[in-house]
Amino acid sequence: MGHPYRLPLQIWLIAHTFFLRLPPAASNLQAAFFGVIQVNVRDIDVLTYRPRGFIRICRLALCCALALAPLSLPAQETPELTLHMDVRLVNLFVNVTDQNGAIVGGLSREDFALSEDGRPQQIAIFERQSELPLHLTLAIDTSGSVRKDMSQEADAARHFAHALLRPQDLMGLLQFATTVRELTPPTNKLSQIDHGLGQLRGDWATALYDAICQGSTRLGSLDRQNGADARKVMVLVSDGDDTASSANYAQALEQALRNEVMIYSLIDVPIAASAGRDLGGEHALITLAEQTGGKSFYVSDGGLQKAFERVSDDLRTQYLLGYYPKNQAPGTNFHRLRVTIPRAAPQAFNIRHKTGYYLDSPARAQ
Repeated sequence: MGHPYRLPLQIWLIAHTFFLRLPPAASNLQAAFFGVIQVNVRDIDVLTYRPRGFIRICRLALCCALALAPLSLPAQETPELTLHMDVRLVNLFVNVTDQNGAIVGGLSREDFALSEDGRPQQIAIFERQSELPLHLTLAIDTSGSVRKDMSQEADAARHFAHALLRPQDLMGLLQFATTVRELTPPTNKLSQIDHGLGQLRGDWATALYDAICQGSTRLGSLDRQNGADARKVMVLVSDGDDTASSANYAQALEQALRNEVMIYSLIDVPIAASAGRDLGGEHALITLAEQTGGKSFYVSDGGLQKAFERVSDDLRTQYLLGYYPKNQAPGTNFHRLRVTIPRAAPQAFNIRHKTGYYLDSPARAQ
């Protein structure tokens, strides 16, 4: 009977790929075995933040390696075994309110049902309040159609940043008018955000959709640079009027969905009467928020600071549902998502989340 394997593990992460290394282990025939198990992780927050999920993957990889290990090998041979496992985790952030708009907390995993393209999925990850880092872009319209008192806008945004950001979070600042300009790159230093807010400058035209495209791409790149998942949020302050963009509504929405960005629209209309307002632009801001899992608020309902507070409250009360897609529709790039609460009447709750995700999106690439 041979000597048992003694297998201390070495584990490390390189570019979203976990490697588990097994050192040589001798049997009674003096055979040597060397294995490298490669676990390719795409958008798999469970490994980064949840030790139990990590242990499950490690155990699976180890079992596969041992099953494939030869019982005896010539001593001079030390083959390398690479096992590639493509594991996709889809994260879905969900907000639930009742018929009066009050936030519904205290729901459990069992309360939710989730489907992808009409196919039921098993919820593998559930959190009542996500601890994932927050990557946020604040994009402020400084065009002539909404420009009022920019010092008041800056004060409200400054209060929002100071109240919301935690050490693990990042916030960037864009202003858009005739062109889009990054005033502050993503940072967790409040002093830099304050400085950027002091640099707001006005112009006359509006490049709203260009700002959404650029801001979404920037947020998506942060995950790939940092090698970790985060909630990606864009807060837009605008009236929805677009007069200078090279991109259109459909392209802006696609970029937000591809980079898994939730849009919160703070609609700042210059006048209350419908005459002179861009009602189509307002509707665009509302639907952008709905399609990406965010929410829209009118600044006229309590002021800009109140609107920022509502965004902050909404971000603090999100459920996180994570699942590994099964029985995916073949040949489909955009997968539609639906979340329900089966025990409740259909109209009892308002459930908000993104409408779907692109399989080939940059946010899901290696």
